[in-house]
Amino acid sequence: MLRIAVQSKGRLYEDTMALLEEADIKLSTSKRTLLTQSSNFPVEVLFLRDDDIPQCVASGIADVGVVGENEFVERAEDADIIQRLGFSKCRLSLAIHKEVDYTGLEWFNGKKIATSYPAILKNFLDRNGIKAEIHVITGSVEIAPGIGLADAIFDIVSSGSTLISNNLKEVEVVMKSEALLIGNKGLSDEKKEILKELLFRIGAVKAAEDKKYVLMNVPADKVKDIIEVLPGIKSPTVMPLATEGWSSVHTVLDEKRFWEIIGKLKAIGAQGILVLPIEKMIL
Repeated sequence: MLRIAVQSKGRLYEDTMALLEEADIKLSTSKRTLLTQSSNFPVEVLFLRDDDIPQCVASGIADVGVVGENEFVERAEDADIIQRLGFSKCRLSLAIHKEVDYTGLEWFNGKKIATSYPAILKNFLDRNGIKAEIHVITGSVEIAPGIGLADAIFDIVSSGSTLISNNLKEVEVVMKSEALLIGNKGLSDEKKEILKELLFRIGAVKAAEDKKYVLMNVPADKVKDIIEVLPGIKSPTVMPLATEGWSSVHTVLDEKRFWEIIGKLKAIGAQGILVLPIEKMIL
């Protein structure tokens, strides 16, 4: 059985559990336990604090884990990055009081910076020749300047609303972060096979993200023009309709370009356009 370490709460927990559910891995989470097994796939999930996950995977307590890139880089544990998962995106940034006139990185010389990520911050400051005092704090880092504990903070930024509510402004982005699937370096062959199947399922779910299955009726003499507009995966499917002179065209569209392409299709002559969500795609 493959043991997966997952953050016990928060956005990363929610995104990870949603991904496992979409991959048809059934887990009982009705009552919070430290360890829960899947009823239909050879995995068990170990719920941990996010900052404990890298060490647990590196030491073999868990075989793989889902963790924020920020925590993985900060802990610097000896584990492999298996796959970037593309969710729970954020950034680690330096922020100062909104009234301060920021002149560039040299502003931080001689300043005190509060953070929960001292290793990442120190590496960044050293690379840029900045001499600042790092004050390690856990919990609500963003309040440090307001209570006189620090001149600036170095912390996770997602929407930026927390900074605004604490009268802070983001001045330097140090690194971008997303959820990673990390793995122990000594997995057995049997566990590697389970992991391979898990990655196959995750890949099918991720491939379907932001994709729509589109069907439309097209005059037969316009099929070629329609196909030229469609950026589908390989070639679209074209089938004759019962009504002579008409065909049905099926394809997959990226949601980001959906409305732009739909407008072109209508202008060419497509009718009866039907749009369906896609759960999984096996490429």
